[in-house]
Amino acid sequence: MSEDKDRFRSLMSHFATGVTIVTGVEPEGGPVGLTANAVASVSLEPPLLLVCMERRSSSLDVVLRTGRFGLSILRRGDEELARRFSEDLPAERFRGLTLTTAESGMPVLAECLAWVDCKMWRGFEAGDHRIVVGEVLECHVSSGDPLVFFKGEYGTIALPRE
Repeated sequence: MSEDKDRFRSLMSHFATGVTIVTGVEPEGGPVGLTANAVASVSLEPPLLLVCMERRSSSLDVVLRTGRFGLSILRRGDEELARRFSEDLPAERFRGLTLTTAESGMPVLAECLAWVDCKMWRGFEAGDHRIVVGEVLECHVSSGDPLVFFKGEYGTIALPRE
């Protein structure tokens, strides 16, 4: 079984993905967050996106309790942030970061490629993860090149500029 898991992980590592930080707010007011790369658009009417989060994540617990989350799309040069938010040191994740706040009060990263503010629309169990579908309430797009994850490494793609 472990060999199948390793083979599947290797297979999926050949699918380049963007890298994001999912944020939430504890009912007591403190921010939480995690790195996620299993993210996809779902619908335009209404605007929906999905993010897959590990079931044992304390940040997922906050999203499920509050029904809200933000998603910040990382840009070239944000590798350290991606690693920081994936490590098991939640108290260090927001250290030194500049956050901006959506109209709803959801914190998102100020220096990112784009961000969205979502309210939870549906959730689904999926193996060791939970698929959270969110309805987009607000979004903002900046400029730059994306941070990409491919074959276990961070990189980027740069498209020709007009």
